[in-house]
Amino acid sequence: MIKTSFKKSVFLPSISVIIILSLCCIFMPQVTNSFITSIKNNIFKNFSWFYILSVSFFVCFMLILAFSKFGDIKLGDDDCKPSFSFSSWLAMLFATGMGVGLMYFGVAEPIIHKKTLNMSDNDAMLHTIFHWGIHPWAIYGVCALAMAYFGFRYKMPLSLRSAFYPFLKDKIYGFWGNLVDILALIVTVFGISTTLGYSASQLNAGLINLNILHSQSFLEQSVIIFIIISLATLSAISGLTKGLKILSEINLVLAILLMLFVLFIGDTTALLAKFSSNIGNYLQNIILLSFKTYAYEKEYLSWFNNWTIFYWAWWLSWAPFVGFFIAKISKGRSLREFIFGVLVVPTSFNILWFSIFGNSALTFNDILSAYSSSPENLLFHFLENFPFAYFSCILAMVVLTLFFITSADSGIFVLNSLSSAGSEKSYKWQSLLWGFILCVLAASLLYSGGLDAILNITMIVALPYALMMIIMCFSLLKGLLVDINYSYKKLTQATVYFSGEFWQERLAQILKQSKENDVKKFLHTRVKNAMLKLKNRLDIYGLSTQIISSDEEIKLVIKKELTKDFVYGVCVVKKHASKSIVDDKLLPTFSKEFIYEPQTFFIDSRNGYNIEYLNEQEIIVDILKQYERYLQLLFDDKNEIFTKDY
Repeated sequence: MIKTSFKKSVFLPSISVIIILSLCCIFMPQVTNSFITSIKNNIFKNFSWFYILSVSFFVCFMLILAFSKFGDIKLGDDDCKPSFSFSSWLAMLFATGMGVGLMYFGVAEPIIHKKTLNMSDNDAMLHTIFHWGIHPWAIYGVCALAMAYFGFRYKMPLSLRSAFYPFLKDKIYGFWGNLVDILALIVTVFGISTTLGYSASQLNAGLINLNILHSQSFLEQSVIIFIIISLATLSAISGLTKGLKILSEINLVLAILLMLFVLFIGDTTALLAKFSSNIGNYLQNIILLSFKTYAYEKEYLSWFNNWTIFYWAWWLSWAPFVGFFIAKISKGRSLREFIFGVLVVPTSFNILWFSIFGNSALTFNDILSAYSSSPENLLFHFLENFPFAYFSCILAMVVLTLFFITSADSGIFVLNSLSSAGSEKSYKWQSLLWGFILCVLAASLLYSGGLDAILNITMIVALPYALMMIIMCFSLLKGLLVDINYSYKKLTQATVYFSGEFWQERLAQILKQSKENDVKKFLHTRVKNAMLKLKNRLDIYGLSTQIISSDEEIKLVIKKELTKDFVYGVCVVKKHASKSIVDDKLLPTFSKEFIYEPQTFFIDSRNGYNIEYLNEQEIIVDILKQYERYLQLLFDDKNEIFTKDY
């Protein structure tokens, strides 16, 4: 029997939907594409505002987490060390997240914006950088952070379903959890397939430019897809820390070399000046663009939907894939390090990349705009305007090929994990299976022209996924709040007095679930006796004291004439007992739904604390500690706003 880590309730429904949709796109491409395109256009028309608000929300959410106390929390145990060095980590972020896109759109997008809307160079670069700036990385980051946090911090399966645990609880292991992973798996397969198809067309264009091939036909592109996915599959089988890590590091170095070639062969001073201006222009306009829906400029709505909304939907559809991979390689990093690493570093690199390639391309706009209808060719036509064009095109082809391989490699890895519900175990034949599926699917869709239909499906699925990600943010926040409360939970105030002298009595109290009558009895015996003894001593010193009691509380009051009275009170507090502790058969002493505690209160707004473990003498000492603090506050005039009796 073949061993497998696939979870049948996720893999079988997913592969069934993939096959059905693929067959529709292959054998009825026009009908399918027409129907799906109409749905996509209606979604973009009616919900563009939702895409804009949700993606901007993700940016704000990530930045708030980074600057808050949550930023110190580790993705893993508190002493967990990162699995990869910072440079390797960043290299793999680029290889998976946007490598192919930088090569494809680095030259093409500014040229197309300038030609389509007759934009100035400044505006063409602004909108290009906006599309490739902090927003897409915030989408990836939210998804990755939620999976990494619950996967590494709570030791749950590294899967999308785990991100919803605070709301769904154990239901994540049933129907609802399976549904989340099925959706993610389907989107990932089609997202990778379309990217492979379009990337193959750019590689084909590059090979034609180098006179290695002579046409952009289905056969050539199918061979390219087969070779690339075969190499990616071999890399996937070799393991994450071997194949993908090495390829990513090599490719980042080569990509930087290509970028430096364009920088130093071109007008270096002008490009660096434009880089600085692009940063300032981006920061100056980022808030306006983040919320702009062109509601007052309807002549730009078509462009807006075809570019900004398309990009936002595209990044959202890729979030399960890229997010999962980023999560996998981020164990051991703090939330703050993770967020700044995912948001700031790639965004800065992207601005530099587009400033060098985009601004350089705009200087050749008259030449390049003629090729804007075939963006896969623009990079190579751009490089022809520089010395050593043949060698720079070869370098570009190598970089593009490696980005292609690492994207497919990480895609196979993610598909394995998603179809196994986050299981760490994976068999080599599974990687071969996913490699085969991606290869056949991409080639078949390329042949039938069904790539557009599949792309539109991923755009449609992005809408419910955006809503799901918003819920994911609140689920993550709920988990973080519990984490902070758990991690920073202090010892009960009463334990300050613990010594070995009364350990048996202390143990009996700790293991007893106090009832309401028990706490009331504690108030009116032990607490009251302690207060009476202290009152008698205070009266000797001429202080005006009073003990006020009711069924639910008791308090000692030391009267003052010009300042607020000193009050030390104890009341009965009712709390819900955790369901897990009530249902735990190994904790038989805790069986009631509620617990009751004797909790202190004061005349100011300070939080009280539980004193159920204190004996009579210790209660007196605790009152004296609070009274000494009260007197120290009175001695300092700057505390008058709190101490004066108005």
